[in-house]
Amino acid sequence: MKSPRPRQRVEGEASVSGRVCGIGGQLAMNRPYALVMERDRHLKWRALDAVEQILMVLCGVALAGFSTTVFLDVVTRTLGHPWLWLQEVTMTFFVYGVFIGAAVATRRNDHLCLSAITEAMTGRTRILVETFNRLVILGAALCMVYFGYLNFLAGFGNFRMPSMTPLASLYAAIPLSGALIALFTVEQLVNGWRNGFAGRDAESAIERYGREHLSA
Repeated sequence: MKSPRPRQRVEGEASVSGRVCGIGGQLAMNRPYALVMERDRHLKWRALDAVEQILMVLCGVALAGFSTTVFLDVVTRTLGHPWLWLQEVTMTFFVYGVFIGAAVATRRNDHLCLSAITEAMTGRTRILVETFNRLVILGAALCMVYFGYLNFLAGFGNFRMPSMTPLASLYAAIPLSGALIALFTVEQLVNGWRNGFAGRDAESAIERYGREHLSA
C-alpha cells in the first residue's frame, strides 16, 4: 500500500495551481478580444485583433447555421413537406464558413504553412523559407481576389433556384476571403522581417498551454 503524499506538498501544488488560475483569470479580464489567439503575437498587429474576433464569430454563426439548416432539411423531407429554400441557405452558410475560416486560419497560423519544417530551422534559412511560404500564400490570395471578382461579376447572369438569387451572392465570398488572406499575410511578413519569425518557439508546451488556455 502506497503512503499518502505529504500534506505540505499537496498544499504547495494547490497553491501553485491557484496562482496559475488567478493569473489566467486576470489575463482574461485584460484581453478585450477573448477569441483572438495570442500565439505568434510577434507576427500580429493589435489593430487587426478586432477583425480576427469578428471573423471567429462569423465562423461560429456559419457553423451553427449550416448544422441547423441541414437538420431541418432532413426533418422536413422525412415528414414529406420539404422546405426547398433550405438548400440555398445551407449552401450559403457552407461557402461563407469555408472562406471566412480560411482567412482567419491564415492569421492564426492554423494551416497553409509548413510549420513543422520551419520551426526546426534557425537564422537566415528560416527567414527565407518563412518568406517563401508566405509569398506563395500571398500569390494564391491575389489570384482569389482577381479571378474571384471576375466570377462575382459573371454570377449576376446566373441564378439560384428557387429564389432566383444571383450566384454572385455566393461568389462574393471568394474575393473577400482573398483580400483578408492577403492582408494577414502581409501583416506576418512585415512583422516577421522586423521581429523575426521564431518568436516564442522556445517556450515549453506547458507554458504555451497555460498561456493559451488558462487565459481563455
